[in-house]
Amino acid sequence: MADTQGLAEHSAAVDVNAPIHQVYGLFTHFNDFPKFMSFMKEVTYYDDQRSHWVAEVVGRHEWDAVNEDWVEDRQVGWRSTNGMENTGRVTFESSGPNQTRVTVLIRYNPPAGVLGDAGEKLGAGSRFEKALQQDLDNFARMVDQAPPGALDPTSSNYLFHSGSAAAKGTTTSRQDEAMGDRMPTVDETTGTDRPILDQDIISGQYDRSTTQGSVSDRDTY
Repeated sequence: MADTQGLAEHSAAVDVNAPIHQVYGLFTHFNDFPKFMSFMKEVTYYDDQRSHWVAEVVGRHEWDAVNEDWVEDRQVGWRSTNGMENTGRVTFESSGPNQTRVTVLIRYNPPAGVLGDAGEKLGAGSRFEKALQQDLDNFARMVDQAPPGALDPTSSNYLFHSGSAAAKGTTTSRQDEAMGDRMPTVDETTGTDRPILDQDIISGQYDRSTTQGSVSDRDTY
């Protein structure tokens, strides 16, 4: 459907088995979006208010965005400043003991003018909304199955799943570079195993073909 400004509007929601503060802290680390979203190829930062996005939404599109309407533990939002016209808002509400309802609302101007509007009505919009819901479901399941302490948004190595843009290798070079900046969390004293890290996948040290069973057991739903 379209809002009063003529933008296509899509939404999705999911219940996450974690308290609001933890879910808010993790979801607001936008650079992690390509780890659990299939259509988001890049979210990189200029500073703490401005970011660059690349997505496959009715074709490949880029835009710069600025944060707006952030209320800690309640909601976050963004608005494009150039590129594909779009806005987004994510709200967080308690839905039970240690459970959080995450609702995402995205509005965008379908690309290519009239052709874009026609494509939206002929099914492109419904496909996008379905993908958005699937990605939110993946986010909820990954949070639910995360190892102890992994809800720290600066240590989100567990977020990869087989359908994400990062796992499929469809992220941009800028996104790869940003994710590759993370340092390994290996115990150098004991030499114990550590989780699969961003740089393992980006550098090729992680061979999906030899570990596909363990990855799919953990991340495919």
